[in-house]
Amino acid sequence: MPLPRPLKRVLASVTVLIVLIVALLSGPAYMLASQQVPLHANWHDADRSSSGLAPDPGEVSEAVVQVYAARAFEWRGAFGVHTWIATKTEGAERYRVYQVMSWRRPTVESGYAPPDRRWYGNPPTLLAELRGDSAARAIERIEEVVPDYPESDRYRIWPGPNSNTFIAWVVRQVPELSVDFPANAIGKDYLPGRIVAQTPSHTGYQFSLGGLFGLMLAWDEGFELNVLGLTVGFDGQSPALKLPGIGRVGTAQPTGSSGEKSVDQDVR
Repeated sequence: MPLPRPLKRVLASVTVLIVLIVALLSGPAYMLASQQVPLHANWHDADRSSSGLAPDPGEVSEAVVQVYAARAFEWRGAFGVHTWIATKTEGAERYRVYQVMSWRRPTVESGYAPPDRRWYGNPPTLLAELRGDSAARAIERIEEVVPDYPESDRYRIWPGPNSNTFIAWVVRQVPELSVDFPANAIGKDYLPGRIVAQTPSHTGYQFSLGGLFGLMLAWDEGFELNVLGLTVGFDGQSPALKLPGIGRVGTAQPTGSSGEKSVDQDVR
């Protein structure tokens, strides 16, 4: 006996949804299966030493702004990264680090710390850097907007607001700072109080429904589709695919800010 047409449509929709979910989770599953993400780490004794990516304040007097990303701790690292901003004013002897911590209320942490520390065993990648006058202007703006972060009393690991939501929000408020976030920075597409915004690179625009579904089109980021908080897309400028969990696959894209010093972004 043939199935009724309405039931066939329901079954077809369910099948498509299951296939989509499996496809989205294949990247994180690969990261776990390939053992690229440690599952039995102990955060008490995890490596938090400097990676050597930040300029030594004793040797570099000019102002510095850097944005970092590193795989999240333990199983979370199969899905995404944690991001933070480090700043050093001109002549300062230490860096100030801005980030969001899930266990804090308010969630925003701002304090002096090594800027390029490993994130509980996972090495950081430098996403963007400013030096000199543009860095000084950016620091003034960062210090101005951080207290106004609208989600400082909320934290959700998925789909946001989380640590990546905070850093992407700050970057959007700082004209001098351009960042092409890794595709696996879950939460970067959560737009506090908005559904349309300029991308963090300031080279395009994005649409997002609570971080669960969205589209992005920009010169630096390329095209990205956000489904259930996970991103797939491609970069035509520096050819590469963007996959959930895995991140960027292909040509490493040089990124920078305001035409200044560039760094390679390839968080995998």
